[in-house]
Amino acid sequence: MRYFLASIGLVLALIAATAQAQLSIEITGGGANQIPIGVLRFVGEEALSQRISDIVEADLQRSGRFRMLFAGNVEPLPAEVAQVNFGDWKNRNADALVIGSVVRLADGRFEARFRLLDVPKQTQIGGVAFTLTAQQVRATGHRIADFIYEKLTGDRGVFSTRIAYVVKQGTRFELQIADADGVGAQTALASREPVMSPAWSPDGTRLAYVSFENKKPVVYVHSLVSGQRQVVANFKGSNSAPAWSADGKQLAVVLSKDGGSQIYLIGADGSNPRRLTNSGSIDTEPFFSPDGQSIYFTSDRGGSPQIYRMSVSGGEIARVSFDGSYNVSPRVSNDGKSLIYIAREGGRFQLKSLDLASKQSQVLTDGQHDESPSFAPNGKMILYATQVGNSGSLAAVSSDGSVKQRLSVQAADVREPAWGPYIGN
Repeated sequence: MRYFLASIGLVLALIAATAQAQLSIEITGGGANQIPIGVLRFVGEEALSQRISDIVEADLQRSGRFRMLFAGNVEPLPAEVAQVNFGDWKNRNADALVIGSVVRLADGRFEARFRLLDVPKQTQIGGVAFTLTAQQVRATGHRIADFIYEKLTGDRGVFSTRIAYVVKQGTRFELQIADADGVGAQTALASREPVMSPAWSPDGTRLAYVSFENKKPVVYVHSLVSGQRQVVANFKGSNSAPAWSADGKQLAVVLSKDGGSQIYLIGADGSNPRRLTNSGSIDTEPFFSPDGQSIYFTSDRGGSPQIYRMSVSGGEIARVSFDGSYNVSPRVSNDGKSLIYIAREGGRFQLKSLDLASKQSQVLTDGQHDESPSFAPNGKMILYATQVGNSGSLAAVSSDGSVKQRLSVQAADVREPAWGPYIGN
């Protein structure tokens, strides 16, 4: 966990304030066995501020699961299955094709309709019609990409989710939230003191984080709907590392109020703190299992930092990591099958994954200073912080290590990423 140097002062900015700097994403590695797919321009989409087909194509390409085929200037553009020249797309070795249309409705809104086609079978796999306003173009494109991704891979898409991260520019720290593709960044909090450890509530409406605005680490819960926030932990000493329970009613936090860093459970409103660990060591970085019954955490109780697991109700504590002498920052996938963490390997801090059933581990990155990993809600991608030169930037890697991305903001230090949950269910 990297602590930034403190400055002075605080400026609150509600979620409506749009940030000037946007994350740019560079794909630095692609996956194997990609699905060849063509995305044609939607008939009539020139009436929109941005082409929906461009958003869909960029989402699919960024995932690393698809090989995008150049659509060229197909004329006339097909909007119905009967209008598609399947022979041409078979010659291009396409497995799938996306066509669509956009029409303006009488009330000023738009209807975007798309079809996902199986080229070899010359049939429709699926399709949906969305009604949208002029401000919902990007959101609609992401929803279409999610539909296509799930139909063709069997895994749920994450293009409609959001990410949170901290940007440091000069002496200013900003907690920002953006779409999963880095676009549309907005500032939830701006401060001249460090902000760190953002954690999404399970329903995606709140962020817990640590702010140093009072010259010490204090845990806040920030509503992204109202912009209001509440102090959850401001005890004597340090208050840090918030993690949400599966039901969103509690947080696991690290407090030193009773001497030494120990893990506590506390209500999401700051009520009823209850101590979970009782050791003479440093116990930190808690993270709930998906079923809410266990907490994974980092501790040096064995002499070096390692990952442990304990029941929320107490009882025996079991060590989880055994490879190497330094393993920290545990995060568990939503299906409970995989654990990711930061391991020190030959003096390098790299992201590793551990299959919790087979106990097989794998190094996923080749960086020098990786930290703060965060699973996408479908478990297929991992967002983390790394260092490029003297600046922090974000990166993403697929859970098998094959797809790699770099996310950066020009002339800024970017840290502390957290991938948000699915919204609405």
